Amino acid sequence: MSVPMAYLGVIVIWSTTPLAIQWSSDGPGFLFGVASRMALSAVLALSAVTLLGSEMPLHRLARRAYLAAGLGIYGAMLLTYWAAQYIPSGWVSVLFGLTPIMTGVLAACWLGVSVLTPIRLVGLLLGLAGLAVMFVRSLQIDSASVFGMLGVTAATLVHAASAVWIKRVGADVPALAMVAGGLSIAAPLFLLTWVLVDGRLPAVVPVHAAGAILYLAVIGSLIGFALYYHLLRHLDATRVALMTLVTPVLALLLGHYLNGEVIAVEVWIGTGLIMAGLALFEWVDRVDPAGSRGSRYDAPDAAVTIVEAAARTACGKQ
Repeated sequence: MSVPMAYLGVIVIWSTTPLAIQWSSDGPGFLFGVASRMALSAVLALSAVTLLGSEMPLHRLARRAYLAAGLGIYGAMLLTYWAAQYIPSGWVSVLFGLTPIMTGVLAACWLGVSVLTPIRLVGLLLGLAGLAVMFVRSLQIDSASVFGMLGVTAATLVHAASAVWIKRVGADVPALAMVAGGLSIAAPLFLLTWVLVDGRLPAVVPVHAAGAILYLAVIGSLIGFALYYHLLRHLDATRVALMTLVTPVLALLLGHYLNGEVIAVEVWIGTGLIMAGLALFEWVDRVDPAGSRGSRYDAPDAAVTIVEAAARTACGKQ
């Protein structure tokens, strides 16, 4: 697939994933929603590797990369699904916008690279200020919203740590193989968690919840992960990070128009501060190439985000 099409695809997937996460948990519960999504995604990913004859390395570095990806998926998605019960879906995408900043800080500590220039420190402070504004807004709603904010923030940190771990491993693994390997680690962990904590099949799964689970499994996980890892191999971190400035706004608007979520002034202020901080943090090399020479970490892999989350993300998603 062409890089521009993959780029557009990831933006659409990241923007819709937070809302789909909420819908997938509506009825069957968040554990069933995430476990069924990841189990189906793992089966599809492994089937795709077999049918397409794709290489799936199993050498030591590859196995370590799969472990890093799998544990990152498990920890971040478990936290995201749990937290999404308590906050508007658009907030998930906004908070995951902090991932590149967290990744840069962790890369400085873990990889020993000097990325925290003065301008980037300003970006970090702006991001933290935006996070504080969002927390103030959550306090105005109820205590559950605070727990939701804490959960997604922790999920973002797990994503960032997983990304830096993958970069540290340095395995040259094809995109589809990375998806299949990571999901092969994460899916059994999700199923085990569901069995131990709940273990009951839902009597009825609403149509919108079933559709959201299928969408997340096929589009959000398999296709979304593959497209994102494809971009990581062909674009620098700056261009990949541009998506994190676009998707939070789209996710907020989708949550407002499709899910009736209220977007308070504080949310827009917090979002603006986080996006401004992210812009400073990610585009410092373009603003002052000489001043940041040698500070930039050559790490598109270190910007790994699933929204997921994205959900993304991230997805987160998340």
